[in-house]
Amino acid sequence: MVFKHIVSNPAILGGKPVIKGSRISVQLILEWMASGATIQNIVKKYPHISEEAVKEALL
Repeated sequence: MVFKHIVSNPAILGGKPVIKGSRISVQLILEWMASGATIQNIVKKYPHISEEAVKEALL
């Protein structure tokens, strides 16, 4: 699967998948969702990432 908003670069967070243009990892988004956060909560807290990017991270 090709992702538009998720990238992995060894120079950023040791190569963990992150939201493009940020240091917010897919793992962190999954942890927030597991703790009860909604997509809207995450986007409100970090307005520089899009709802689409968060949804992609959940894939």
